[in-house]
Amino acid sequence: MTTSQSLCVLNCRLPEGLELRGCFAVRSNTSFCSIIGASQLDLACRQLDDPLMSHAYNDHMKELTNRVALVTGGSRGIGAAVAIALADAGADVAVNYRERADAANAVCSEIVGMQRKTLAIQADVSVAADVKRMVAEVEANIGGIDILVNNAAIAHPRKLEEITEAEWDAVLAVNLKSVFLVTQGVIGGMRQRKWGRIINLSSVAAQTGGAVGAHYAASKAGIIGLTHSCASAFVQEGITVNAIAPALIETDMVTSNPNANPNLIPMGHFGSVDDVASVAVMLATNGYMTGQTVSVNGGWYMS
Repeated sequence: MTTSQSLCVLNCRLPEGLELRGCFAVRSNTSFCSIIGASQLDLACRQLDDPLMSHAYNDHMKELTNRVALVTGGSRGIGAAVAIALADAGADVAVNYRERADAANAVCSEIVGMQRKTLAIQADVSVAADVKRMVAEVEANIGGIDILVNNAAIAHPRKLEEITEAEWDAVLAVNLKSVFLVTQGVIGGMRQRKWGRIINLSSVAAQTGGAVGAHYAASKAGIIGLTHSCASAFVQEGITVNAIAPALIETDMVTSNPNANPNLIPMGHFGSVDDVASVAVMLATNGYMTGQTVSVNGGWYMS
């Protein structure tokens, strides 16, 4: 919270005829008051009919206020839901996309409606030069990246014997290499600020083989290994690194896969993008959990 925002929260004008005792130290001959304790802030804001005061209070109570997040593959599906959830928790959010500019802009419009800063930014996160440009643009337009959600991924359902070398390389580049490149691109700033949250989207495929193919399963298993390595490396620097392993979340990627059947899930139905987004927010706000893989899979894989 900025100084001006703090002043707005800590100083407010009492409406005509309102008298509060015990919560405030009120100067004589003035309608201004100074809030003594945080517990009184809630009481004051609930009794003050002031939109600006209410907005300032709401921002103050958001756990991720003044944090900047970057979500790769954020134009649709899980990425879009995570971007919106982080904004709702108070963060300013950069939404990365590769091809779907209109979808990314729609996500940003929703974030703007929450009065957060946002930026739709095109980049192929499997290409180092694109990643470098993306990080620089986010830092210049929104600020240093505090929260990174590595979500970008592709899936081409194939049997092992049908996977071509080109398909293998493409899936590994987008799904795994990108996690390395973007993490490498933002980690310097996180280390400098001694605060960071890195959230990597893996998959139940890393744990069970999944319903896409060996190339996809290998890429998602690699993310878990990379998560462990980075979590250990940054554990004493205020930076946490965790993974989320969803299973059959109802997105375009899943519904277009003929092998994805809700009967594979013990709960008997696909998950929702909000099921994953809520876990991402939890990981972004938790400072003591690192090196973990959180399974959001309807009971398919139990650890």
